[in-house]
Amino acid sequence: MAVVGVYSTAQIKKGQIALTSLNDLKSRLHDNVVLGSVDSLIGWDQQCYMPTGGASGRAEQMALLSRLKHEWLTAPETERLLTAAERESVDLSPHSDDAAYLRVARRDFELATKVPTELVSEIASTSALAHEEWVKARANNDFAHFAPWLEKNVDLARRLADYLGHGGERYDALVDQYEQGATADSVRKVFETLKPELVSLVRAITERGKAVDASPLRRDFDESAQLAFGEGVIRKFGFDFTRGRQDRAVHPFCTTISHGDVRITTRFERNFLSPALFGTMHETGHALYEQGVKAEFDGNILFGGTSLGIHESQSRLWENLVGRSMPFWERFYPDLLSAFPGVLDDVALPDFYRAINKVEPTLIRVEADEVTYNLHILLRFEIEIELLEGRLSVKDAPEAWNAKMQEYLGLTPPTNSAGILQDVHWSGGMIGYFPTYTIGNVVSVQLYEKANEDLGGNIPDQIRAGEFGPLLQWLRTNIHGYGRKYPPKELLQQATGRGIDAQPYLAYLRNKFGSVYELD
Repeated sequence: MAVVGVYSTAQIKKGQIALTSLNDLKSRLHDNVVLGSVDSLIGWDQQCYMPTGGASGRAEQMALLSRLKHEWLTAPETERLLTAAERESVDLSPHSDDAAYLRVARRDFELATKVPTELVSEIASTSALAHEEWVKARANNDFAHFAPWLEKNVDLARRLADYLGHGGERYDALVDQYEQGATADSVRKVFETLKPELVSLVRAITERGKAVDASPLRRDFDESAQLAFGEGVIRKFGFDFTRGRQDRAVHPFCTTISHGDVRITTRFERNFLSPALFGTMHETGHALYEQGVKAEFDGNILFGGTSLGIHESQSRLWENLVGRSMPFWERFYPDLLSAFPGVLDDVALPDFYRAINKVEPTLIRVEADEVTYNLHILLRFEIEIELLEGRLSVKDAPEAWNAKMQEYLGLTPPTNSAGILQDVHWSGGMIGYFPTYTIGNVVSVQLYEKANEDLGGNIPDQIRAGEFGPLLQWLRTNIHGYGRKYPPKELLQQATGRGIDAQPYLAYLRNKFGSVYELD
C-alpha cells in the first residue's frame, strides 16, 4: 500500500485526511513550473536556431516570462496557501515527498520575495541581449564590444546579492543560488586543498613523466561521423532520444523543458576530435540526471537537479570517469576506428588512451585535462569576486585574466576570444556558477567509488562490456530520482555516508595520471 508521509493513500482518498491547501499550492506552483518550461524552451531556441535579428524581441519575451513567474511565486495568494499547507502538514513524515515539497517551496518563496520583480525582469532582458553581443564579440575577438554588457551584468549581480542578503561578501548570496549552503569561504577551502596537490602533480608529470603524443586527436574527423559516433555512445549510456534531442550551439549546454523533453547541444571541430566527443558525454551526464528524476515530479517544483554541484558531478562522471577510462575504450575503440576509416589506423589503443588523457595546460576550459581543469575554475572564481567587490574594473579584466592564466597555467592567451571571452556564463549573468564545476569534480569520484563498492567492484568490467545500466540505475536510485527533494549536502551524505571530501578525487588523479605518465 502506498504511503504519503504518515498517512496512507486510502485515508487521503476517503477524506479522512484533507491536504486541501497543499493540493491548491501544488496547482498554483504547477503553473509557475510551466512558465519556467516555456522560458527554457525559448532560451534553447535562442542559442540553437533564433536568427540574430530576434534578440530584442527575445529579450522582451524572456523579461515578461521572468516577471510573470516572479509575480506568481511571490503573490499574497502563494504565501497564504504555503502557510496554510505548512499548518495542515505538521504531522507529515519529514522524509515524505510532500514535506520536501513544502521545504523547497518555502525556500523558493523566501528567496524570491527578497528581490524586486523589476530586477528579475531586467536580469532576464539583459542576459538575452548580452548573449547575442557575446557571440559577436567572441567571433570577432572584440572584448570592448562585450564590456558594457559585462558591466551591466556585474552591476545586476551586485544588486541581486544585496537584495538576497549576505554577511558582507556578496559572492555568498550568488553561489548559494547554484549550490545551496555553499559560500565563498567554503569554495576557497576546497581550492586550498586542491591547489598544492594539483601543482605538485603537474610538476611531477612535467619533470618525470613519459611524453604523450596527442596529435592524432587533431586529424581530419568528418563532423557527421563525429555526431553519429557520439550519439551511438550516449544511447548506450542510457540517453533516451524519445525524450531528448541533440543540436549544435556556440557553447555546449543541457536544458530541460519537461520530463519528456531534455535537450543537449555540442559544438564540432573537424580537425579536433575531443570537443564534440567529450562535450557530448558531458552534457549527457546532465541529461541523464534530468531524465532520471521521478516521473511524478514532472510539472512539480521538486523536478530537476538539487544543485549545480551535484549536476556537474554527473556530467564529469560520465565524461571523465567513464568516457576517459581504459575499460571504456577497450570496448569502443574498434567502433571509433570503423567510424573514421583510415584516420587512426596507425594509433594503438594504449597510445589513444594516453592521448585523450594528456596533461597539458590549455587556453580553453572545456578542452582542459582533468589535472589542470580546476585551475581554470579557480581563475574564474577569483576574478568574479574581484569584479563583484569593485577591486577589478571590467576594462582591466582581460589583463587580470591573462595574468592569472600565466600564473596558474603558464600560458598567455593570444586573443581575448581564447581568454576572457571563451565562456558563455557571464553573458547570461551567471556569476557564482563556476565553483560548481570543481564541486562536481570532487563529488563525481565520491559517487563513482560508492557505486562501485555497492555493485561489488564490477563497474570497470561492466563498462568494458558496454554495460552501463548498473551504474545508471545506482545513480537513479541514489541521486537522480530524488530531484530537488533533498538539499545537496544531505543528498551526498545519504548516498555516500559522508560530506564533500576532496581526498578521493585527489587519490584518483594521482593513481590515474601516475599510471598514464609512468611516474612510479
